[in-house]
Amino acid sequence: MTTAPSAPDPLGWLRSPCVMGIVNVTPDSFSEGGALGAPAAALAALARQAADGAAVCDLGAESTRPGARRVPAAEQLRRLRPVLDAVAARPPGVALSIDTTRATVAAAALDAGAVLVNDVSAGREDPAVLGLVAERGAAVCLMHMRGQPRDMQDDPRYDDVVGEVEGFLEARARAAAAAGVPAARVLLDPGIGFGKTLEHNLALLRALPRLRALGHPLVVGLSRKGMIGALTGRPLDDRLAGSIGGALAAVAGGADVVRVHDVRETVDALAVWRAVRGDAAPAPAGGRGEVAREG
Repeated sequence: MTTAPSAPDPLGWLRSPCVMGIVNVTPDSFSEGGALGAPAAALAALARQAADGAAVCDLGAESTRPGARRVPAAEQLRRLRPVLDAVAARPPGVALSIDTTRATVAAAALDAGAVLVNDVSAGREDPAVLGLVAERGAAVCLMHMRGQPRDMQDDPRYDDVVGEVEGFLEARARAAAAAGVPAARVLLDPGIGFGKTLEHNLALLRALPRLRALGHPLVVGLSRKGMIGALTGRPLDDRLAGSIGGALAAVAGGADVVRVHDVRETVDALAVWRAVRGDAAPAPAGGRGEVAREG
């Protein structure tokens, strides 16, 4: 009697701490500004981030910058389809995530080989996302966001930002479990900059150990965000050093994955951080080696 092979672990890439690279195929990305819309450019970005040490790359076709309007699923698919077809024909050699709140978009990405659905609405905007993740044996990242991107920064207020975000994430993790997603395949993201002031963001970053105690890997994204500009006084294209400082602080607080634009520089900073902390040296494994997977 033979035993059927078990399905691959959709989080097999996650060796904490590690780096998630950002690949936006949107015409209005706050960072890339549409430069990666062509399939060749997106594939080149994936290959570059894989070589630079990304453990996973996050493809997105809808900007969620402050003030952005929602993009219908059909338009997201139109933007993504050429890239997904190219990825399916020539896998990029790095784990893929899809940044969407729509089940139809997530399904197309999973068909092309994605293993993670990164949903900034935490499965609230399209409840079918959680069922899809469970059915496909994928993983999901559930993020906290107050309001919608178009209005989330319009005077956000909390009585207790840490307690409210903690309660929200705990509830959404329960919703994922109810939909059939194993707890081991659920990641949580406090949503830095998504309906938060600078003070809210700093409070959440200080509280990462408390959020990590919920029992799920934590994803933190603050690369080039407004809080970095507020703290450093630097414009968008000059926030590398501040973003790396934020990534290191997040990892020190318990973040398992840092979502960044500048993969190579963040991987290098984490390699030094690991060495100083005394972690065992990682074994080489393609590209820039296991450093990619460890952060």
